[in-house]
Amino acid sequence: MKKIGFFASGSGTNIENIHHFFKENEGLCIDSIWTNNKDAGVIQRMATYGYHVNVFESSAMRSGALLNLLQSRGIDGIVLAGFLLLIPQSFVEAYPRKIINIHPALLPKYGGKGMYGQHVHKAVWENRESETGITIHYVNEVYDAGDIIFQSRVKLNESDTPESIAKKVHQLEYAHFPKIIASIFDTDG
Repeated sequence: MKKIGFFASGSGTNIENIHHFFKENEGLCIDSIWTNNKDAGVIQRMATYGYHVNVFESSAMRSGALLNLLQSRGIDGIVLAGFLLLIPQSFVEAYPRKIINIHPALLPKYGGKGMYGQHVHKAVWENRESETGITIHYVNEVYDAGDIIFQSRVKLNESDTPESIAKKVHQLEYAHFPKIIASIFDTDG
């Protein structure tokens, strides 16, 4: 069974969706959930399913303490689901092409530091884009610059708002992210 560590900084809706998907797929498990935000909604959300969410200081990433802990747990891969800190080079080297992220836009557009959640949807709306979507990509040491694994698109119209755009994007996330995680971290890989 592949042991996946999940990193989140926000509400945890994607991890909750992934939890439900993994219950039906015996070859994968959420080994552990990690957050750098002691007030993150993911803590309470995932407690309802019996998970303990590990809270860490960002210095633990920089010092290597968190990486050592993940390796001692036998983590096979890492999934970022609304995680906002830049992943250090040491993690990328320790888990080559085994760290993936989901971004709420069609990269390379609307990526980089500070481009997350409503910031992305507002920028898409302000630029009157005709479509948006999600990008699932490998993580490297630069925000949103790793190789693209998968993209899915959704059409936008003039009546869309940043909030309606967010709803459309979340539906794509829920439909595709668990399946792509399973395809990357299958039991044969």
